[in-house]
Amino acid sequence: MLAEQVDVVIGVDTHKHTHTAAAIASSTGAALAHTTVTADAAGYAELIAFADQHASSRGWAIEGAGGYGAGLTRHLTDCQEIVLEIDRPKRPKRRAGAKTDLIDAERAAREALARDHLAQPKTGAVRAALQMRLAARRAAVTASADAQKQLLALVVTAPQRLRDRFAGQRTPAVIATAAKLRATTTGDVEYDTAVAVLRALARRIQDLQTEAATHQTAICALVRSWRPDLLDQPGIGPIVAATVLTAWSHAGRCRNDGAFAMLAGAAPIPASSGMTVRYRLNRAGDRHLNQALHTITLTRLKHDPATRAYAERRRKEGKSDRDIRRCLKRYICRDLYRRLEHQSPLDAS
Repeated sequence: MLAEQVDVVIGVDTHKHTHTAAAIASSTGAALAHTTVTADAAGYAELIAFADQHASSRGWAIEGAGGYGAGLTRHLTDCQEIVLEIDRPKRPKRRAGAKTDLIDAERAAREALARDHLAQPKTGAVRAALQMRLAARRAAVTASADAQKQLLALVVTAPQRLRDRFAGQRTPAVIATAAKLRATTTGDVEYDTAVAVLRALARRIQDLQTEAATHQTAICALVRSWRPDLLDQPGIGPIVAATVLTAWSHAGRCRNDGAFAMLAGAAPIPASSGMTVRYRLNRAGDRHLNQALHTITLTRLKHDPATRAYAERRRKEGKSDRDIRRCLKRYICRDLYRRLEHQSPLDAS
């Protein structure tokens, strides 16, 4: 329990321009003081001075540590402070009372005191770099896919003499052909506009694909510099490895493999009642991490002999393919956690 480790917990409600902090006594839960500072280096120094006035033994409970509170979290971590991440409250918790920055700051501190298991914020320069690269690549891939759908739809409705130039072509060839179109001034406004739009869309797709490839190359280099051992595991490529590493962050963030599985949405949720024993699908957690586990599972089911033998054995026991995939995801989650926690060839900081 946090109350056994510190004398004061400082809850912080973070926003884009300001942070509001409340100091709460861990022994009584009473509010000692509060302050509001600017969300910059000067404000972070003010918060440290504010904390020094109340206790030397303290912990910080930050709401939004991965968003508006990222700068403050990084500063406190560098100062060797105890920093905990608190989720934003759900709407039902707010219906019975008012909402202010001070109320949220006090709630964050008291919630940290009440929890048995506390979440550490993500840390590490390489992890932060991977997360930025992944976010940028994901946006480029999504935008490219949307543009490809638009391009193919416009080809279908283009004037026939223009549409004939794409006959029998698959998507990559359609993109290449459209990118090579030259602007025309035939006097046919529909034809000239179709050529211009198809050419612009195709070149946008090519630019986005180039951008995504550049991010992927950088991601691969970062993963190899941090945890190259992950790339030796079946079904794990640079994108999957980067997704796992950004969710895991550092040793000790997840207390055990069960907590890591819950973070990944791969831990089954008990839903038993009376004489019925069953589990329901976990749809919570980090969905990008869950998708990475799903990719590993499908790849191993297709190419890994040991995984295929396991799946065949479970089918003979009466398990469905869906149940087998869920079991494999939980097993992979456990294996990844142990590998990440106990094998750290390089430091991510």
